[in-house]
Amino acid sequence: MKINKDSLKRRSSAAAKHVPADVVIKNGRIVDVFTLTTFEADVAITDGVIVGIGQYEGKKVIDASNQYICPGLIDGHVHIESAMVTPHEFAKVVLPHGVTTIIADPHEIGNVAGAVGIQYMINHSKNNPLTIYYMLPSCVPATSFENSGAVLTAEDLAPFYESELVLGLGEVMDYPSVFHFRDEMMNKIVDAMARDVCIDGHAAGVNPDGINVYMISGIRTDHECVNAEEVTERLQRGMYVMLREGSAARDMKQLLTAVNEKNARRCLFVTDDKHLDDLVAEGSVDYNVKLAIQEGIHPLLAIQMATLNAAECFGLKHKGAIAPSYDADFLLLDSLDDMSIHSVYKSGQLVAEKGECLPFSEDTPLIPSRLTNSVQIGNLVEKDLQIKLTAEVANIIEIIPNNLVTKRCFERITVENGLFQPSILDDQLKLVVVERHHQTGNIGMGIVKGFGISSGAMASTVAHDSHNIVAVGTNDADLFVAIKEIEKMNGGLVVVNNGNVIASLPLQIAGLISGKEYKTIYNELKNINAALTQIGFSGTFNPFLTLSFLSLPVIPEIKITDLGLFDVEKFKHIGLQEFE
Repeated sequence: MKINKDSLKRRSSAAAKHVPADVVIKNGRIVDVFTLTTFEADVAITDGVIVGIGQYEGKKVIDASNQYICPGLIDGHVHIESAMVTPHEFAKVVLPHGVTTIIADPHEIGNVAGAVGIQYMINHSKNNPLTIYYMLPSCVPATSFENSGAVLTAEDLAPFYESELVLGLGEVMDYPSVFHFRDEMMNKIVDAMARDVCIDGHAAGVNPDGINVYMISGIRTDHECVNAEEVTERLQRGMYVMLREGSAARDMKQLLTAVNEKNARRCLFVTDDKHLDDLVAEGSVDYNVKLAIQEGIHPLLAIQMATLNAAECFGLKHKGAIAPSYDADFLLLDSLDDMSIHSVYKSGQLVAEKGECLPFSEDTPLIPSRLTNSVQIGNLVEKDLQIKLTAEVANIIEIIPNNLVTKRCFERITVENGLFQPSILDDQLKLVVVERHHQTGNIGMGIVKGFGISSGAMASTVAHDSHNIVAVGTNDADLFVAIKEIEKMNGGLVVVNNGNVIASLPLQIAGLISGKEYKTIYNELKNINAALTQIGFSGTFNPFLTLSFLSLPVIPEIKITDLGLFDVEKFKHIGLQEFE
């Protein structure tokens, strides 16, 4: 609720005890994120805002006996599209996990549908019990070395800053454009700086000198650290470090070795990209908090990182604490040591308890046709998937389980009649990226190892960040069937074996999001996972999530786009048999 004289008088009267508060929480211990202590006192709430701490009377009383009153958790960087659900369904998933505020970056749907996609996400985030703020996509396309569905300029982004849900400019992942002062990136950064809004970073593989350049450019956060040294380098230069634990990138344990009571105030938790099945099974940033506690971080310090630190990072002056003038977003915890959540409140109202989100009124904004007709690949035939080679050695992308970074390696391969032959024995599979936005006919070809499947193929339109069709398989026939099924579904995930589609998950909204209820999607994901075992997958990582990041040409060492293999270190495309 926006403040005016009447609301200020109403809140102040309750704070001064001239009138009863709307709600008073009694008998609980307050988690004080300012002093990292707990103490017992009443919490008075009026108009969904905390108006006092002490002894209060209220029209409604919440008994928090033997419980802790904890600020609602904040996810500092998340892509809702990675959960493959709408914003309303996302709320149903994360609210029971104590997450009451998220800062989302819609660059996935932005790369597919530009401003239309961003507006859809904002429209669908209103009247939602989960507070959803947005950072505007800064890199659409992510680089100039691929074809995405849209281009977003500074002029395209400017009108969105007028929305109260927009906090700033999203992760700047095109470091070379910053380093070399390219005009369009400079326009976006200068526009954001002139508005005095936040700018997020994406400093994968960027050295300390590069962090200096980022800081001078107003970029104050990074969620791409993969080791303790990188955490320290960024903290020393004044950055906020986002400690990430998602589905593909599980960096928390290593990063936490750099965190202590002296520097933790500049650290916060994020999930970045987390699939629906992992959100349901593990949770959101509550999982990060639990993991931090298990790794020796004091529970109150871990909670501070997930609340006050995140709020301060983004200038959310009324989020992240149990104190007067702060929004009444809070959790009742049965235990601090294991973050056992009893119930979740938003603006003083119960929104989740016993692991379930309470029903709420949902808006159903229209879905633009731009989002429901997003797979256009032209006349593809199976022969187009052949890889012609002249020698029996090639560059290979080697995946690292549960990591976004890949290795570039050189191996002997099987070539018959001038064509690459996948090898199950050597775990050398065919990897293709098919452009799906403009019918260019582009097909990027590569070889990947690490998936360990023994038959069939898998394909997806979730392919960061341009979201073309990415597919991996043991033979061309199954690859072709998988890609054509993706076209037929107008986007989604598919598993094929012996020419048959054995599992699929349609994602009708931009090829990224399903319009179904999250529990239905969750069951379809279980079918996908079961199908993966049928084609031989037995790894301890999420193969579809790993596949989706093989097309992101801003994370080392080697990736693939619709234009071919991409050397991230040299920031250029290379041939399959180019070895210098």
